[in-house]
Amino acid sequence: MEQEGTLTQARLKTPRAAAIAGIVFSILFIVSLVLIRISVPANPQEAGTWLSGGWKTVSFALHLLPFAGIAFLWFIGVLRDRMGAYEDRFFATVFLGSGLLFLAMMFASAAVAGGMMMVYGMTPGKLMESGTYTFGRTVANHIINVYAVKMAGVFMISTCTLSIRIGIFPRWMAFLGYALALLLLLSIGYFTWALLVLPLWVLLISCYILFANLTY
Repeated sequence: MEQEGTLTQARLKTPRAAAIAGIVFSILFIVSLVLIRISVPANPQEAGTWLSGGWKTVSFALHLLPFAGIAFLWFIGVLRDRMGAYEDRFFATVFLGSGLLFLAMMFASAAVAGGMMMVYGMTPGKLMESGTYTFGRTVANHIINVYAVKMAGVFMISTCTLSIRIGIFPRWMAFLGYALALLLLLSIGYFTWALLVLPLWVLLISCYILFANLTY
């Protein structure tokens, strides 16, 4: 009886941990992305006039991303633990791989932007004259708006598929995730707020998992 109680308690803690990690990731990522979007013009070819007044805000937003990434890793790990013996190797591999690639691309883009912030703080004039700003801005935008967005869509599709098989969250949330993921995968060009789809969806399912778990 004591062993069964311990196992039950462990099963209850797992979805709660996933929900809390998902909520932390969503909040930090949304705050970071919104701060960047309202400070930096959407056009990657602009002259960089925003740097004089907005670089501190962007720098703060970039420092939030590592903590959002840690929470996202925790979210992935706890969900895999939740799957347990029901884990499908194919979809679990896609789920893990796309999540890690998304995170790696976000960190790479943030590193490029952070490097430009440091160069601007030391020699603002040389940054613009050398063309480094234009190159860095274009690379960072391309990583986020092309590759990271697509990996976010793949992550959502694999998560929804695993959820339908295992029952992590309701089917309607999975179908909503499919629709939003297709929007990310089929989006062409630079859609400024597209990346908000992933954290908002993770926030939705995390809140559901947390509140549903509290009833047990």
